[in-house]
Amino acid sequence: MEISPSPVVLTGENGAGKTNILEAVSLLTIGRGLRRAKLSEIDKLTPNPQPLTPTWAISANLIGRLGEVKIGTGRASEAPLPTSPLQGEENKRIVKIDGKLVKGQAELSRHTSMIWLTPQMEQLFGESASAGRKFLDRLVFSFDADHASRINEYDYAMRERNKLLSLGRGDKIWLDALEQTMAETASATALARITTADHINHTIASSPLSFPKAFVEARGFVEDLLKAGNSALEAENALKTVLAEGRGRDGAVGRTLVGTHRSELCVTHLGKNMPAQNCSMGEQKAMMLSIILAQARAGSQWHGVTPIILLDEVAGHLDAVKRSELFEEISELKAQVWMTGTDFSGFADLQGKAQFLKVENGGIVQN
Repeated sequence: MEISPSPVVLTGENGAGKTNILEAVSLLTIGRGLRRAKLSEIDKLTPNPQPLTPTWAISANLIGRLGEVKIGTGRASEAPLPTSPLQGEENKRIVKIDGKLVKGQAELSRHTSMIWLTPQMEQLFGESASAGRKFLDRLVFSFDADHASRINEYDYAMRERNKLLSLGRGDKIWLDALEQTMAETASATALARITTADHINHTIASSPLSFPKAFVEARGFVEDLLKAGNSALEAENALKTVLAEGRGRDGAVGRTLVGTHRSELCVTHLGKNMPAQNCSMGEQKAMMLSIILAQARAGSQWHGVTPIILLDEVAGHLDAVKRSELFEEISELKAQVWMTGTDFSGFADLQGKAQFLKVENGGIVQN
C-alpha cells in the first residue's frame, strides 16, 4: 500500500478484508493487535495447510517517535528460523526494526503509538477489570514509551513470586528482591496511569464536541495511595509491606491479590454523574470515541506525539452531527486515522481530506 500521512478510508463489502488491514496495522505496535488474537489465529485458513511453512508477516515504513523506521513482524514458522538467534522460540512473534531482530515487543513502543476502537470494544465498560485496564495501558503507551517495559518487568517478577510461593519455597532474600521489583515498577506504572488520565480529563473538559463528557480514573491499591497525596516512595513501600505480609495468603490461592495487575479503569458520564456501564450503548460508544480523540489531542499537546488511530465500522453508528464533529476533529488533529465502512457515502464529508481505498477480493483498489 502506498499511502500519505492523511486519514485513510477503507470501504468494501462485509468480509472483504477491511478489518484484516486494520489488524495488520495494529500489529506494528506492542501487544496482540486490535482483535487480541493468538498468533495461530492470524494464520491464513487453508483446506490443507503444509507443515513447516512460513505463516504470516507484516512490513511497513513508519515515521514515529524516533523518525523513520522500517518495522517487520510476524509469526515464526513451526521450525526455528535457520539463521535466527531465537532457536527454540518457534511459534513466537518475532520483531525486526530496520532489519535487525529485537528481543520482545517492548522496543516497538519506542517507535509507534497507536489506539483503536472496534465494535467488539463497545461493551468495554461492562466487561472485566482486565479489559478496562488493558485499554487504559494502551492509552498510556502514547505518553510513556517505557510503560510497556515496566509492566512486563512487574509481570515477570510476579510470576516468579507466585511460583516460589506455590512450591512452598520461602526464600526470604529471593522473595524480598522480587517484591522490591514489583513495588518499584508498580509505583511508576500507577503514576503513569494517573498522569495519562489527568491529561485526557483536561482535554475532554475543554472539548467543544457534543460527545458525552467522560471522566477517566485509574483505581487500585497503589493508584489510590498516590491520589491521596502519598509520594511514589511511600506507595512503593506500602505495596512492598502488603506483599510481604500476604505471602501465606497468596501462596494458598495461587496468585497475587494486591498490585497494579488488579487496578481498574473507571469512567463516569459527567453530565449524568453516572458510571459508564449504566449508560446506554450509544452513550458508551460516544464516550469511548471521546476518550480516544482526547488521548490523541492530549498526546499532541503534551508530548508532540499524535498516535495512529484505527476506527473499525465507526461512522455507521453515529448520528449526522456527531459524525461531522468526528471528521472535523480528525482533520484538526492531523492524525493518520484509518476508518472502515461498507458505504462510501458515510464518509462523504472527508472527500478531499482523506485518501479513499476500496477493499475487494483480498486486494486494494483506488476508490
